[in-house]
Amino acid sequence: MARFNWAFENPHFDFVGRRWIAFTVDGLLLVVALTSLWFQGLNFGIDFTGGVLMEVQNSKEIDTNELESLRTKITNLGFGHVELQTLADASGKQTEALIRVQPSEKLTNQEQVAAQKITAALGSSYKVLRTEAVGPKVSGELFNTGVFAAVLAVLMIAIYVAFRFEWQFGISALLSNGHDVLMAVGLYSVARLDFNLTSIAALLTLAGYSINETVIIFDRIRENRRKFRKTPLGELINMSTNQTLARTVKTSTTVALALIPLALWGGHTLFGFAVTILWGILSGTYSSIFVASSLLLYMPPLQMSAPTKTEARAPSP
Repeated sequence: MARFNWAFENPHFDFVGRRWIAFTVDGLLLVVALTSLWFQGLNFGIDFTGGVLMEVQNSKEIDTNELESLRTKITNLGFGHVELQTLADASGKQTEALIRVQPSEKLTNQEQVAAQKITAALGSSYKVLRTEAVGPKVSGELFNTGVFAAVLAVLMIAIYVAFRFEWQFGISALLSNGHDVLMAVGLYSVARLDFNLTSIAALLTLAGYSINETVIIFDRIRENRRKFRKTPLGELINMSTNQTLARTVKTSTTVALALIPLALWGGHTLFGFAVTILWGILSGTYSSIFVASSLLLYMPPLQMSAPTKTEARAPSP
């Protein structure tokens, strides 16, 4: 820890000078995300497609032959589309399986009946751990509501930042925060993770975390701008980012360390959530340091407001 503190005790990194390298890397990642979304789309979970999802457990390990036998049993029930995935239990053995049945015309409004048919086809050797059944109408409404919530959250955060600072900061926050959410959605497409209601929760959490780090840097820029009124904006951005760098790195590292066990041992349900937040921490920290502040250089000049009496007397932390 002492070495870590020493490394960030008084940094002088030229973030603004290297912004084009950061923009290039960021642009390439965005291209990959958008390309994957265009050609592959999202792997929608049962929440957004409708149908039945069941997690079952066998008394013995599920090998390839048993998995094919399980697939045959469920396919013979006449469902439109069947997906199977083996899962490891607490001991690490592949004794669990995830069954997902996509809806067909004859399954409309009969998801509970479908779950009962699957349970009967599995027999007594399988124990049903959980069952999720969602109708196609409900799933469509859930998807539209989830997307609306994510877009509205990013927009309202940007409006708050615009009122809290200046409108230039709001535009920068909108672009950088939207960038972080889009990068997370791209991860779902590239890695073929299930995109469900838990994913929407992860995106909303990520938006809140990302803007927190960005606002810390914005606040320091505003403070330094009042102290060093003749200093160019690029130098102020470098100064402010370096001053908050230790806090940003420590916060990101702490949150990541808390999420890694959740991703490894949290089970299939929480895996996508934990991985999304981990990726969001990486991209959010990156955008807060390199993207959000540097975007201010390409906007109309910021107003040089005078410090209040309270701010003039208060010592800098």
